[in-house]
Amino acid sequence: MRFGILSTANIGLKAVVPAIQASEHEVAAIASRDGDRATAVAQSHDIPESYGSYQDLLDEAAIDAVYVPLPNSLHAEWVRKAADAGLNVLCEKPLAVDATEARDLGEYCEDAGVTLMSAFMYRYHPRTERAAEIVAEELEQVRGGFATFQFPLRDRPDDIRLNPELAGGSLMDVGCYAVSVLRTLLGEPDAVSARRLDTRDCGVDTHLTGRFDYPGATAQLSCSFDTQLVQRYRIEAENGWLEVEDAFNPSNPEEVTLEYAVDGRQVTESFDATDQYRLQVEHFADCVESGEQPRTDAAEATANMRVIDALYESADTGETVRLD
Repeated sequence: MRFGILSTANIGLKAVVPAIQASEHEVAAIASRDGDRATAVAQSHDIPESYGSYQDLLDEAAIDAVYVPLPNSLHAEWVRKAADAGLNVLCEKPLAVDATEARDLGEYCEDAGVTLMSAFMYRYHPRTERAAEIVAEELEQVRGGFATFQFPLRDRPDDIRLNPELAGGSLMDVGCYAVSVLRTLLGEPDAVSARRLDTRDCGVDTHLTGRFDYPGATAQLSCSFDTQLVQRYRIEAENGWLEVEDAFNPSNPEEVTLEYAVDGRQVTESFDATDQYRLQVEHFADCVESGEQPRTDAAEATANMRVIDALYESADTGETVRLD
């Protein structure tokens, strides 16, 4: 599969472009709003073609799919334009600015006959799959959970994650992982509540905490641009627990573990070094070829955004929001 990359964003250059190039697939072209920037990046990353506009890439490049790591508020526009060009789309998370937009994008791409996948790379790591298996098959009567992704974001006025017009905020940037993993392991909550802070007076949440309510269980989440780096989740059950550190983007891929205890037996499992970005790319390509829906398709993105929307509603109103 030949990929085009819409933007020279860091996540693409540091993780996804190398992952595609390490697979059986190819990065054939890259575009930027700055033609000189696109040319320089293409040369430094061994990409054959570069374009000075996103539309030129869609119109002219000989490609099968695009990867979209643009600011959140631009995802919908360029997913639709790629679909109009008959191209399959791997789009960075979150797929859209809200659940309605995510659902509409799924329908749009389905009508266009192209595959759409949200790039939640951690879902493709074998550790995540194993964690889900342990919770489903080993833990009994789950009563609680906790998930967090926090890191210190430098206060730069041009950072898109601090811009409300670009759908920034800690929940959209890293809290979406905490929402995703709690939903993956515990299912959809009945209700949520949240509180948020805007410590930079920038118009987005720089710190947010939330609670999920389930029948017989509760779970908490947190996300932040203001605190030190931590990414972990833990599930508590009557007969044991499961805990994962360095959970979503492991700092050392060669030292990836999970710990759990069941009926007094405590276990640490280790996982071979793997590139979860490459696994994500390969899953996407396989789904394009087979016509199957990706694990993180538009329906999954819509479900995740539905919870994020409710957390924001609760933070705005101070009330618990039910998810009927």
